[in-house]
Amino acid sequence: MYSLVSCAALAGIAEWVCCPGRLNAPLYRALAACPAVHRWDVADNAAAAFFALGRVQATGRPVAVVAGSGNEAAAMLPAAANAYYGRHPLLIVTVDDAANGGGTGAPGCVEQESLFGIYAPTVRLELPCPVSDLPDLAGQLAEGFPVHLQLRVDAEAVMPARDMSTLTVAEPPETPPFRGSLVALSQMLRFHAQEGLVLMIGALEPAEQEPVLWLARTLRVPVVADAASGLREELAAYCLHDAEDILCETPPPYVLRVGAVPESPFWPMLEDMPDTRVFSITRSGFSGLTRQSEVIEGEPEQIMKALGDVPHVGDAMRLLPASRQASGRTEELLLESQESAPALVRAFSMHAALAECTCLGSPTASALWNRYAQWQVPTLYLRSLHTMGSQGVLSTFLGLSAGAESAFCLIGDLALLRDMAAPAILPQLPPGKRVIAVLANNGAEQALQDAEDDPELERLLCQPQEFRVADLAALWGAACYPIHTEADFEVLDNADNDALIFLEILPE
Repeated sequence: MYSLVSCAALAGIAEWVCCPGRLNAPLYRALAACPAVHRWDVADNAAAAFFALGRVQATGRPVAVVAGSGNEAAAMLPAAANAYYGRHPLLIVTVDDAANGGGTGAPGCVEQESLFGIYAPTVRLELPCPVSDLPDLAGQLAEGFPVHLQLRVDAEAVMPARDMSTLTVAEPPETPPFRGSLVALSQMLRFHAQEGLVLMIGALEPAEQEPVLWLARTLRVPVVADAASGLREELAAYCLHDAEDILCETPPPYVLRVGAVPESPFWPMLEDMPDTRVFSITRSGFSGLTRQSEVIEGEPEQIMKALGDVPHVGDAMRLLPASRQASGRTEELLLESQESAPALVRAFSMHAALAECTCLGSPTASALWNRYAQWQVPTLYLRSLHTMGSQGVLSTFLGLSAGAESAFCLIGDLALLRDMAAPAILPQLPPGKRVIAVLANNGAEQALQDAEDDPELERLLCQPQEFRVADLAALWGAACYPIHTEADFEVLDNADNDALIFLEILPE
């Protein structure tokens, strides 16, 4: 076990999230002897995996999470899927007894081989073993995808003590060079972009923002920027308002997407626009479309350097004047409806813009934020946490915001119900102000448009839950304030620097 911890340290793993389990004792004994490694303890397996995922995103390093047992490890599958599609190096460790053969059906024993399917390939390791048999974790995690490490141990073996005080954690492995040809993209930018080009920017890592900002300011084309890009406000002069309406009316010949798959409603509409040629520069390597498109996989900075000089293209299709008219109409509506959900999200965004970390935890929250949030103050570190569902949103938020002096999160009411284990993590976190705003939209309210006045269909689609946010806030040991108007947000102005606050946003 000591050699395994050293192997993980060479791969840059400085944090382990530990779930309780009888067979985990030898591993935890080795971790406890290593002061260079930070150990988090989280009893719930699903919350532990999502918290570890948050730490990966916050630190840019691989993080290990240890399951309590084989069957409990299955609860980590949603976090593994999130890590896979977000390309985050999460190491999921499971431990089972080497004396138990596969397929026995013994209590607590499940088949661990390929437990996480494509999302985290299994590396099986019999312990104890020679150092030469240890896996190359650094090489496997360098690709950025999650890995499942299955440890088979002798439950009766006695592990001698060893001094691990001199162990140091290496820097995380370097990312591989970009993959894909730049020829078609370069030709499009230099010879065809003047026919009409739109730049779509999905979620970006902080290190990716500067090269993408340079690209946008150089091209000067209309932009559709997700809030999770961190560039939405910086590029306000180029951003399209009501982009899906404007672009459906005037489809662009070319779309260049940078970053994760965009959350804009226009992105899935591209499936039915075969005449629009789509290029993607993405760290994840996923196209986000079932139709044909050009994908270049890698870090944007590497790709920008390889592209070389990029021409000024401009707004060839004259889309920005229509966007400014749409922006004016939106501002008028916000003034007229100051107690609506869009207006209250706008007011909340003004406070959250000053935080070190901001998270959006539901599709409704992201849709409202992207469309209506303030445009004046750059919100540089914003994450969308709901891309694979609303499970584990708050655990991921706590992992992301650990160490931040202030952090804000906007979620839906169902996301709050689906992460009831998250409050147990709080005592381990450093002091800091955390504000969790719950948008009371009665469950999956957006599905109402499909209900067609059918009460049973409405019940099944929306499933509104009878609970009080204030009661759940009490489980967190947090103060809870109802928010009906913009003035109600004044409670944040006098909050302590280490306050934990719930806001129940109740739109008219």
